[in-house]
Amino acid sequence: MDALFSPTIPPLERFDRYFDHVRDRLAELQRECGSILGCPLLSIGSEVSTQDKVVRDTVDRIFDRKIKYFESAIQDAHAQGLIEAPDPQAKAKTLFACYHGTLAQARIQNDLELLRNFKEIAMDVLGAKPAVTALS
Repeated sequence: MDALFSPTIPPLERFDRYFDHVRDRLAELQRECGSILGCPLLSIGSEVSTQDKVVRDTVDRIFDRKIKYFESAIQDAHAQGLIEAPDPQAKAKTLFACYHGTLAQARIQNDLELLRNFKEIAMDVLGAKPAVTALS
């Protein structure tokens, strides 16, 4: 996560790299195992969290750390005028939830195509301004 969300990388590109990394890893595991394994924390958390507070608290802490990476990139993007995000924490939580919902759906349907265009969905959720291209 530190490398993918390095402050030396443009903030919106951090998300592209993260989503590509996760998709590529899931594709590799799908080739090896025959199915998408999804996010282990999401799987464990959704199965056990209602029965085991220690597991729930652990998954919460890990998710909170990941959300902080999203939040940092969103703050930087907002500061650079790339998006409008006066509440970067809320925007980070929204994007994180949207992504994990898509991961769960991809696992259930065993379909990586659901993740292929998530970068565009993420930019839409973030309200990213389209890049201005020079007219030729």
